[in-house]
Amino acid sequence: MDFLNPRILQINAATAEPLEVGQRVARTGHFKRAVAGPVAIAEFGIPGDFIGNHKHHGGVDQAIYLYSQEDAQWWGKLLQREIEPGFFGENLTISHWWPDARVGDRLHCGSLVLELTGPRTPCATLEARAGLPGLSKAFIKAERCGAYARVISPGNLSAEETLVVRPGATQHPTIAQVFRYWHGKGDDEAFLRAALNAPIAERISARLGQRLARMATN
Repeated sequence: MDFLNPRILQINAATAEPLEVGQRVARTGHFKRAVAGPVAIAEFGIPGDFIGNHKHHGGVDQAIYLYSQEDAQWWGKLLQREIEPGFFGENLTISHWWPDARVGDRLHCGSLVLELTGPRTPCATLEARAGLPGLSKAFIKAERCGAYARVISPGNLSAEETLVVRPGATQHPTIAQVFRYWHGKGDDEAFLRAALNAPIAERISARLGQRLARMATN
């Protein structure tokens, strides 16, 4: 295995499907299925990939969601069930994460360039799709969150291709660190300032900025 550069195992997209979430039925794009390549990756991700909740998902800063097979296998052992590619709603199922994956790390494949922007956080839709109440809490505890990416340069991508990692600045936070702070696990003001100076997703930046503002007034 190339311990730095992950391999694309599957490319996933979804059409709108109904899903009962609590007391309502929502249209979701969580039921991701394999897409035959080469797949065009554009500014907003995979054309035609349905986004059900634009408040929390999608947009240029969260155009592509990546999750690793290694983490999926970990969940499979924990839950004692098969976790198929796309289960977590990811667009790219990759072989593994490289050490200390950070906001600002870039992934290259041909003309395609992706830039990591932050972690994915769990939601009620994830629990409903999995049929596992309490999965959100387990997801937070496990810190196996995957990562969102923006598209710096569009291009085509196929399964079995390799993403070449170009690490970003070492002062940028790791994806895991941002995930912990998003969920209230940390109170380092200097870290928050550094995170806000990284090329982090706008939604995440707003959340961390609010935390920093509260700390400044206490």
